[in-house]
Amino acid sequence: MREFNLEAVKTDGWFERIGEGIGSFQALCEIVGEAFFAFSMITGARITALTVDRRNPENTIVDFVVGAPADDEPAEPQRLTLGDFRQRLVGALLTDDTSLPPPTSDADVEQLQQHIGVRYLLLAPIYGYSLRRLIVTPASKDVSASSQLVLSHDGDELILDLNEFRTRVRTHVREELERASMGHRSAIDLTKVGEAELAAETGDHTRVLQLLASWPAPLAIFLRTPEGQMLAPEARSLIAKGLGLLGTACVELGEPQQGEEVLRLGIQYAQDGPVASDLFRRLGQAMISTGRHGEAIGPLRRSISLGAPPKLVWPMLARAFLERERYLAALTCVRESRSAGVEEPELVQEVRRIEEKLGSALTKWRGLVLTAKG
Repeated sequence: MREFNLEAVKTDGWFERIGEGIGSFQALCEIVGEAFFAFSMITGARITALTVDRRNPENTIVDFVVGAPADDEPAEPQRLTLGDFRQRLVGALLTDDTSLPPPTSDADVEQLQQHIGVRYLLLAPIYGYSLRRLIVTPASKDVSASSQLVLSHDGDELILDLNEFRTRVRTHVREELERASMGHRSAIDLTKVGEAELAAETGDHTRVLQLLASWPAPLAIFLRTPEGQMLAPEARSLIAKGLGLLGTACVELGEPQQGEEVLRLGIQYAQDGPVASDLFRRLGQAMISTGRHGEAIGPLRRSISLGAPPKLVWPMLARAFLERERYLAALTCVRESRSAGVEEPELVQEVRRIEEKLGSALTKWRGLVLTAKG
């Protein structure tokens, strides 16, 4: 029996490391599917372009080339729908295996890779397997030759026959395609906005995320297409509303930067439409929640100019001005808040801070106002 340490051939984290050097990595993962994007790298299918179908993502067009093109013979470009592309990738990964004998030397890394299977070495970390050792038992009078892998999976150490390990991985790959085929409903299902709105009203931000998390990447791409530019105002407003709910949910769940990016995308869809004021209000509120009161002033002002409910926005704007020590502007916002129907107890802290800072000057000004009224 021989034992080989697999430290030299295991590939833990390879996909994430490659992703660090690809600017569009996250968008590609969200559109194509993280596992399928990894499959494309393993099979040598290099994606060159995506034409996103907002209504039916399965019909998204994938342009790709296979293999590394030679200088004098460029690879032939190919085009498939996303559904067919995924099937092609899975078919390539499930082709029959070629069994090569185990290495005879610890230093023969290439033979070790070929014995286990390069594709399986790359697929293993995608499904949480970390390979540790290979145990090779040569054939004898009573025992047939065998290769066993010692590996960890979800914190548990396992010992699997090499063929059993390959079967497991192939099953994972098949299941990936089955899940994608069963769940190919449109990633931009506008009917989800109503459900997300109900979830937001009850404070269930996690549910909002579950419903709408797949929206930003395809919508960011779609916005740059001619079809996206010609989108009907009603659809724009509904998309913007959904992005507003998602952005706020991200902020509430501790992802303010991502939330702001989503809200800015929503503002692009909203333009100056009926939901634009709400998007600007949400963006200003997100900035206040992270202590960026100065940055929040612009979006909140814009929200008011677009017709946001003054009772919601003026108090926030007053607080933003106070944090920037712009007390006269804050005083104006307090007065506007009162005019909008905000109850006095809700403004006590703001009024106290303004009075403490302006002191006698504020008293004199109030006296002049009363005199003028008299």
